[in-house]
Amino acid sequence: MPGNVIDGKRIADDVRTELKPRTSKLADEGVVPGLAAVLVGENPASQLYVKMKGKASEEMGMAHWTIELPGDVPEVRLLQEIGRLNSDPKVHGILVQQPLPDQISVDKAVSAVSPLKDVDCFHPVNVGLVLIGRPRFAPATPSGVVELLTRSGYDPSGRDVVIVGRSNIVGKPLAALLMQKGPKANATVTVVHSGTHELAAHTRRAEILIAAMGSPRFIKADMVNKGAVVIDVGINRVRDESVKSGYRTVGDVDFDAVRPKVEAISPVPGGVGPMTIAMLLSNTVYAAELALRAAGPAPT
Repeated sequence: MPGNVIDGKRIADDVRTELKPRTSKLADEGVVPGLAAVLVGENPASQLYVKMKGKASEEMGMAHWTIELPGDVPEVRLLQEIGRLNSDPKVHGILVQQPLPDQISVDKAVSAVSPLKDVDCFHPVNVGLVLIGRPRFAPATPSGVVELLTRSGYDPSGRDVVIVGRSNIVGKPLAALLMQKGPKANATVTVVHSGTHELAAHTRRAEILIAAMGSPRFIKADMVNKGAVVIDVGINRVRDESVKSGYRTVGDVDFDAVRPKVEAISPVPGGVGPMTIAMLLSNTVYAAELALRAAGPAPT
């Protein structure tokens, strides 16, 4: 019998529904959570992703701004724009959409965002807080994976989790979240990557396998343990002449081949993607709550 398909869209809708009382409470205080996205260049995937974030923000009654800069923008100009957003009290969350062009240092860009507005959780201070188990913001995609697992009934506690990929965006922070001592964590975590010998030997022993390396259909059926839970973080565009656009989106897992072998699997699209946006909105609401708390009571 094929494995259960984990519905990321439904779970993301649940997360967003849970945010509504918090946004209503903020509205009572005269605060509208605001998210600003900085988009450099004309990368189609980045443009679509930012558009989706904006639409989701508006549906939640949140403010959203997209700051578009040309692909050849000097680094100093981007840093100035980030500084302006840091100073704007209406902006509670800032994300600098990656990838960035070669003339801009990713480290400088993410470090320029105020840690209190860093809703993507890329600032070194926030990354460090995640690692020691005291996160201010949980990184959007990794925390989306955790919520996807736990809300589907697959608690990672005590399980053997293998993460394929060691990026700063997914692999490393996800490992940090799952290894913590506490709820929704407490897993035994192995991170494998391009330098791992006998990679498939590791993936085959995973009770929970998370694919996040950015390689279309890399994980085959013979690399997966029977009865495992598989979460596919990959988003890859592949040619497909049978569809009007000429391409379609697939994950890092060979979904059709792997599904019959596993207990559950997340699809692409419709799995981790909606969760990433939901958790980004959650972080923005929390940033607005932090800002309100820091401002203190209104003068009487």
